[in-house]
Amino acid sequence: MPAARKPRMLPNTPDEVEHAFYEALQHGDLERVMACWADEDDVVCVHPGGARLIGHAAVRAVYGQLLADGPLRVHAERVRRLDAGSCSVHSVAERVDLPGNDGGQQAWVVATNVYAKTVQGWRLVAHHASPGRGEEPQEATEGQAALLH
Repeated sequence: MPAARKPRMLPNTPDEVEHAFYEALQHGDLERVMACWADEDDVVCVHPGGARLIGHAAVRAVYGQLLADGPLRVHAERVRRLDAGSCSVHSVAERVDLPGNDGGQQAWVVATNVYAKTVQGWRLVAHHASPGRGEEPQEATEGQAALLH
């Protein structure tokens, strides 16, 4: 008799939702990607160079387009967290492994993910990503020069 499959645990923390989100992108699984998002009309998503997408349907449509060609090899690294009660803001450096390149070429995107505690549990309510760069993004602290807009 085959072993029973363990039911997939629903994420209970913002970190678990973030892990599930990036894992779903890496597997090209639209349903799992969207399970990480709040099912609300006011969620927002901005991809590099793209329009501001508002609402669950618009977010789903763009992820459907992005995943139509297969999984996205994107990894959240250097996560900085700001937790404030029922909201958690994560600033991440996304490492994107470029497709069709065996040489290990990567692009880097700086993104902000916002999670809110909803009646369904923690869910992604906003994702905003900068245009990609070839080199790993630098971090500036107080007293260091930083580029404004």
